[in-house]
Amino acid sequence: MLTNLGKKGIQNMDIPGCLLYTKMGSAPHLTHDTLETVKNVPVIAQLPFPALVELQEVMEEYKEGIGKFVGMPDSLVYCSLHDPAVISPPGYNNNKTVSIWGSGGRMEMMPAKFMTIQRALQPDWFQCLSDGDTVAGEVSKKRAKKSVDRSLSFLDECLQLQEEFPELQKSVMIGVIEGGDVLEERLRSAKETAKRPVGGFLLDGFQGNAMAKDTKLELLSSTVAELPEDKPRLIHGIGRPDEVLELIERGVDVFESCFPYQVTERGCALSFSYSYHPDPDGDVLEENGEPDMEGSKDKKTKTEILSGDEGMTAFEICLKEKRYQDDFGPLVSGCSCYCCQNHSCAYVHHLLMTNELLAGVLLMMHNFQHYFAFFHSVRDALKEDRLDKLKEIICRQAVQASPNTQRV
Repeated sequence: MLTNLGKKGIQNMDIPGCLLYTKMGSAPHLTHDTLETVKNVPVIAQLPFPALVELQEVMEEYKEGIGKFVGMPDSLVYCSLHDPAVISPPGYNNNKTVSIWGSGGRMEMMPAKFMTIQRALQPDWFQCLSDGDTVAGEVSKKRAKKSVDRSLSFLDECLQLQEEFPELQKSVMIGVIEGGDVLEERLRSAKETAKRPVGGFLLDGFQGNAMAKDTKLELLSSTVAELPEDKPRLIHGIGRPDEVLELIERGVDVFESCFPYQVTERGCALSFSYSYHPDPDGDVLEENGEPDMEGSKDKKTKTEILSGDEGMTAFEICLKEKRYQDDFGPLVSGCSCYCCQNHSCAYVHHLLMTNELLAGVLLMMHNFQHYFAFFHSVRDALKEDRLDKLKEIICRQAVQASPNTQRV
């Protein structure tokens, strides 16, 4: 558990856990009132930096911080450098600036400008400026070394500026571990960043499919081993349940919740089982060794799983499919979310087919609650020393994904 969080030092966060993904402080598709119906909402809200840049002048006059400004005074605010749902074009960073991509296009950030904006925002946590442009594919050792050198230089300058800004004295800076797929540079980045007075570490550059699974896991294991255990280890861009469990075993503490948003955007509902307790009425093995997922309609979609970031995963069902127009059951049998308790698959299918905004609202409520409940189950499994059982159940469902998909 992470304790004494926030500027007042009174918040706690159970780990492993995830952040609440938001668009400028609002959960996608949801109002603050509808978000309150979702159970187990994370205590830390993620606000991507690019959407906040244009608020600098307003926040400098407001003076009370971005959390209160967006109507989330009781949540801790983590400002990430990029939006995990947006792919940033590669090739625009240099020794002095990092390129940020927002609604208005490209913005070049020098440490001084970046920290001035953070001073106006006053987040509880914020990701330090870093050169993470090493995920588009295999990079040379020279480019990996450059990413580490730049990131350490940015970190030193940002730390110095933080000391000069009284508004940021209680904010926690998250140091960023870079280095591409070069183990030597990853270790150097981890060791050098750990020497600095940062409050946590972000393992950057592992998102996407460019890096082979074995390479990714080996790099993560070796890198995390160099980081102190008393500070949180975060990661961006990893959200599939099977991937999350692999990384938890390797010491990652905090993940994002962008994955359920992406599932919602393609008109799908999370439907995987995360119960690791023996249940004669569910999770029973069929003759082929697969779990009985009839309650979550999982068997209906196994033959239509696509590979790649834009395709469906083995953990969801697509409510756009015609088969759901006459299905008057809930999205997932036994789910306690507002959508499953009050509406049917047929209704959500109708909303999607008619492009009603309510479809996104209902799916987001369900997907968030399902995903947050998964992390709750992970923590319970760790307490009961049954994480292996949970991983077996999750991976059994994941094997139905395309064999060509090389993801963690």
